[in-house]
Amino acid sequence: MNIFSMVVTFENLHEVRRLCHWGPIIALSVISICSTMAILDSIIWYWPLDTTGGSINFIMLINWTVLILYNYFNAMFVGPGYIPLDWKPGNQHHTQYLQYCKVCHGYKAPRSHHCRKCNRCVMKMDHHCPWINNCCGHLNHAYFTSFLLLAPLGCSHAAIIFIMTMYTQLYDRISFGWSTVKINMSAVRQFQPLIPFSVPAFAATLFALGLALGTTIAVGMLFFIQMKVIIRNKTSIESWIEEKAKDRIQHYQTGEEFIFPYDLGSCWLNFKQVFTWTGTPKGDGLEWPVHPKCHQHTLTIEQLKQKADKRVRSQVQYQAVEDYNGACCPLSKGLQTFFRTPCTEEPRIPLSKGETILATRGTKWWMYGDKMLSEQQVAVGERVRGWFPRRCVEKCHYDSAASENTSEKKVN
Repeated sequence: MNIFSMVVTFENLHEVRRLCHWGPIIALSVISICSTMAILDSIIWYWPLDTTGGSINFIMLINWTVLILYNYFNAMFVGPGYIPLDWKPGNQHHTQYLQYCKVCHGYKAPRSHHCRKCNRCVMKMDHHCPWINNCCGHLNHAYFTSFLLLAPLGCSHAAIIFIMTMYTQLYDRISFGWSTVKINMSAVRQFQPLIPFSVPAFAATLFALGLALGTTIAVGMLFFIQMKVIIRNKTSIESWIEEKAKDRIQHYQTGEEFIFPYDLGSCWLNFKQVFTWTGTPKGDGLEWPVHPKCHQHTLTIEQLKQKADKRVRSQVQYQAVEDYNGACCPLSKGLQTFFRTPCTEEPRIPLSKGETILATRGTKWWMYGDKMLSEQQVAVGERVRGWFPRRCVEKCHYDSAASENTSEKKVN
């Protein structure tokens, strides 16, 4: 039992349930297929016990697999770190600069955001990643980014092994004619490998090669995106907040100068905020080193300004004219709505005719917003927010609050 606890340590045993999700299942399946086929093909192509090069190749292959799985499981099970429930700043005066979370019954610390999937306020939240079925944030940002680096490197090495195996095994089996190319998989080679390279082995190697190349490109792009924000000491969410800050200042012509508070002015200093020799990032997740011209609540004050501006500029009132059952891809709402459903894990909300929704954003075929609830539902903190088909609603050409006030005056 002691040996097991030294190898794997979970904060809570229920964290193992994170594996029961399509993201980790697909990710671990890709890792297993590529690693297994690379090991088998390396035995066929470059037998590790014959030469020094073969031994180095085999050890490197095992090393990639171990490092990838180590960082992947740490990113999943260590987690991003959560703001304590009922959290308040030490100085009560600072609560006016912070947003209050009704779900966690506490204030959101600087750089934290509430994740609907995890149902907690996450420290320095970057995004919720379905591939690890957890958020990427303060405590696991380095593990997650290391995984994004190691996966393409390991897959590139595996892809070379797959290509060389197919080349060496098929070289003597291919015959070229005037109009045909034939591959004789039953041909006897001069030196038979330990594992025969048959038709199923060729098909499996080709399939693994496709997975390895696809993973290298896709995950490699994600790595560069993550490094771009890390060397600026930002998160993906904070990059979006900064863009909206510039848009707000330009729209209202306030003459403000928004300085991102957490950029320390050096890529190396920003890099060391995430990556350390111990693996534990700097800081407690509640307070952060800031730019000399800024303070701890520069970004949270900007978020409050954007939230107020959003109420004025973004929220448009719509009324449901068609029922919608909340399906992810509703075929009954048209082919365009079906095929252009938002590629996100954000929820869909069912609609009934006559319901009112405050839309905040949308695409040509879908919209995102909050359903207007009764006073009793609002009082208990209930909130219904998500995507719905655009064709199911019509824009209200009147202000319901204004009309209610007018009717009250007439009655009086």
